[in-house]
This record gives sequence, structure tokens and C-alpha cells, in this order.
Amino acid sequence: MSHPHPELGPPPALPTGGLRITPLGGLGEIGRNMTVFEYAGRLLIVDCGVLFPEEEQPGVDLILPDFTSIRDRLDDIVGIVLTHGHEDHIGAVPFLLREKDDIPLIGSKLTLALIEAKLAEHRIRPYTLEVAEGQRERIGPFDCEFVAVNHSIPDALAVAIRTPAGMVVHTGDFKMDQLPLDGRLTDLHAFARLSEEGIDLLLSDSTNAEVPGFIPHERDILPVLRQVFAKAEKRIIVASFASHVHRIQQVLDAAHERGRKVAFIGRSMVRNMGIARDLGYLRVPNGLVVDVKALDDIPDERVVLVCTGSQGEPMAALSRMANRDHQIRIVEGDTVVLASSLIPGNETAVYRVINGLTRWGAHVVHKGNAKVHVSGHASAGELLYFYNICKPRNLMPVHGEWRHLRANADLGAATGIPKERCVIAEDGVVVDLVDGVAKVVGKVQAGYVYVDGLSVGDVTESSLKDRRILGEEGIISVFVVVDASTGKLVGGPFIQARGSGIDDDAFGAVLPKVEESLARAASDGVAEVRQLQQLIRRSVGKWVSDTYRRRPMILPVVVEV
Repeated sequence: MSHPHPELGPPPALPTGGLRITPLGGLGEIGRNMTVFEYAGRLLIVDCGVLFPEEEQPGVDLILPDFTSIRDRLDDIVGIVLTHGHEDHIGAVPFLLREKDDIPLIGSKLTLALIEAKLAEHRIRPYTLEVAEGQRERIGPFDCEFVAVNHSIPDALAVAIRTPAGMVVHTGDFKMDQLPLDGRLTDLHAFARLSEEGIDLLLSDSTNAEVPGFIPHERDILPVLRQVFAKAEKRIIVASFASHVHRIQQVLDAAHERGRKVAFIGRSMVRNMGIARDLGYLRVPNGLVVDVKALDDIPDERVVLVCTGSQGEPMAALSRMANRDHQIRIVEGDTVVLASSLIPGNETAVYRVINGLTRWGAHVVHKGNAKVHVSGHASAGELLYFYNICKPRNLMPVHGEWRHLRANADLGAATGIPKERCVIAEDGVVVDLVDGVAKVVGKVQAGYVYVDGLSVGDVTESSLKDRRILGEEGIISVFVVVDASTGKLVGGPFIQARGSGIDDDAFGAVLPKVEESLARAASDGVAEVRQLQQLIRRSVGKWVSDTYRRRPMILPVVVEV
């Protein structure tokens, strides 16, 4: 199996007649999915999603793909194909369209409706092309055919991209549920037809490549929800992704059977479910859904709340309920259902929320103690089946952490794809398809771009490190006044600590050390502010480390008079 080397340099010019594939997100991580295809000087993007921050990224709202490698080629982009409407595939579109707002968006009816609603909040009116399974469209030099796939959101599509360099099939997120709620199967007949034509490169979902067998049916969840609803004494609060239409449909069905009313909580949940209902993807019996303001007039045993926060996101409704920071107050006897999987990296945050809810008396039902979730991604048995149908000449696992990508490549090799044709790449690694062979040729910049409030890209790894230090160790500020010409101490030092656990009175022991350092610097003719700041930082830092074994942030302030 070919795999990228950390010393990869910039890629060479794309050979005439070759197709270049550059993943800018989604490889080595779960989220931020974005792949750029280049042929004959034109670019086609498949998906443009976000990654949600982890605990070691304090203050960050979203993480975007890095657009640096395409920023000076925005005029070459012929379109963005969106495989489905999950945030990790569409969430970064507004940030790319801020840089050029007339890039066409191509996707299914529901996918486009979800992204258009999101773009409206950014005051962007996009150019869109609605497509459906079986449809074929020419987008610049790319001949795109769309294929139905089953996923945890309706209207998901795979895309077959034909160019003179060969045919590439991108699966998007998919599974092979044989009894889907909406009756829309992954179209294996279409994939078999593409296989007969010849698939030169298959980009395949890797999320569940380590999970043996086949994923259970989505409809298997309804009997479990019925049991949970039958036992619930008071309110039922269901947390799910705001775009998981199939899961929420089953919650609505179970609530309707028990004579309960349903209220949606959270802006994204209300918006997305409204879109799904208006387009006919969500069937809502008359009178079932009520406004959250009407809940005061409804007995607790007849209430179901559907909210976001199944991944422990700090600002989502469920986390705020667990922290007693939400209008909905958890009380003894409430039942909370976490109807989704644990995205890798979110486990600690999710269990913190579960503990918080349990503390207030809620009975928490989650994947670990009940079958309230099935995955939206094909497992190993389905992938083997799929590869034997598609028979690709080259395989490039996408959408997954390193262990998922490696496991997916192993599955491809087991079905007869030559190991050297199973290309394991990572974000930024450039793969060229030339003469029927896919090969790693270089690497482009593809780091994290952080969104913090209205700031995009201003937060760096260095500033995140500072935030972590501030959060874990606190800050010590040292204020001194020196003579501008001689550097001699005129006033201070004055020392204050915040969050360090060190009493201000304790700093009397370090004041002579600071004064001594500054006096020595003045005698040596050192009067430059930056150098004096370094001296103060070293003196105080060494004393704190030796005395308390701590490493707070030390902020020296030197004023010249």
C-alpha cells in the first residue's frame, strides 16, 4: 500500500491528461470533508464541511478546511458537489462562498435546502443545480453521474466523475441498509453498471471499516424507543444531530403512539426539521409538534423534547441542561435519550453530560445501555460486498481516522485490489491518476483553520497553547517601571496572580530575585524592553517552577519613564 511520507514536497505540474485528487479534510479525522479534483486547469470540489472542536481547542467554535492551496484559483472552480446535508460535509460552504459567492452548488433537493437556509444566515444567495439519482450533468470538463446511497439523512448521493483520465467514484457517506425507512436503497445496480464501464479510482467511506459484519437496520430502533417511551414517568428528552431526519421520524412516531406532544429545541433543529417537513421528508401528524412555549400547559408525562447536544457540545441544549444553564430544568424522573453514536474524541465530553444529567435525577438512555443508535456508515462486511461489485482498479479510503483508512485499505486488498493500488493519503496529500494508476505525488498546506466568534483563521496553534496554559495553570503578571536611558528600576516590581493557586503575598520571596536580575542587566547596559521582559519571565518562571512545580503564563509589563 502506498502511503505518504512526512517529507513530501509540493506536487509537480499535473501531467497532460492526468486527474489530480487533493483531499483538504476528512482523512485522518472524522469531519471537515473536502476533496478537490483537478483536470485540464479546472477544479471540482466534492463536499466542504466542518470539524467540531475538542477540549484541547478552547474557545473554538468550528474548524474549517484550509483553502490556501485553492485561494488563488477560485475562478477555476466549476462547482461544489455536496453528497448530503450533514455539517461535516456542508458546514464550511459559507466560508468558501464568502471568498467567491458565485461558485455553483450541486446537490439533491434536501441537501440544497439545508445549505441554502444556512447561507441565508450569511446573506449569501448561491447559484444551485438540483440533481437526483440517475442524473448526469456536465460540470466544466467533469461528466458527473449521481447515484443513490443510503445514509442517516435522506437524499444522500454518490458521484461518478468521468474525465478522459478515467472514472473516479466518490461514495460520500453510505451504508447498505436493506430496509430503509424511506425505501431508498443504495443503488448497487448502478454501481455494477459503473463497474462494467470501469472504475479507475474509488474513494470510499472508511468510518466503520473496523466493524465486522453488517450494520443493523435503522427501523430496528423504533421498538427500543417504544419500550423507553412506555417506561418513561415524566418528560422524554431526545438528543440527536439536527439533520438526522430518519431518527427523528421514529421519535415522532413513538411519541404519537403514546399520546405525547413534541417540541423541537435549538435553532438548527427547528430550522432543519421545518425544512424536512416542508419538503415531505418528515411526516408529522397534525397537532403533534408544538412550540416550546406551549409546554407549560402540557403535563410532563405527555411531553417529548427533541434537541441537539448528543456529542457533548458545550453550547448545545443538552449540555446546558446538564449544567443548569438552560430554560429546561432536568428533574427527577425525566428520561434522556442520546440517539447517536460517539464521534471519536468526544467520549469525555459526552460522559460528562451524562453524569450531569444523572446527577439531577434523569434516567439516561444511550448506545452503551440500549439500542438507540445504528450507524450511517458501511461496516466491513458491506464494504467487502461493495468492492466485489465495483472492482475498482485503484482504491483511496476517505472519511476516517488513520486506523479506519488502514482497515479500509486492507479490505480492498482482500478483495483483490493490488496493495500498491490501495492509496492511503491524509489531508493535503496529492494523488494523481495517470494512465490508470493512482499515485501520491506531493503535499499541499491543509492545516486547521479555526473559527472563533467572527474571527476566521486568526486563532493559531500558538494562541490555543496559551489558552490551555491559562486554563490549566493561570497567569502571573509582573509590572515594573524602569529608566528609559539606563534601564535601572524606578518602580516595582508589582506581582499579581490569577488562577495559579499562588497567594499574592507569597511573591515577596521572588521580588529580590527580579530586582537583582534587573540591576545586573542595567549594569551590563541592557535597556531594551523585550530583553528586560525575558529576564523577568525567566526569574519568576524559575522560582514558580522550583517552589510550586507549576508553569503558569507569566506576563511581564515594562514601562519606561
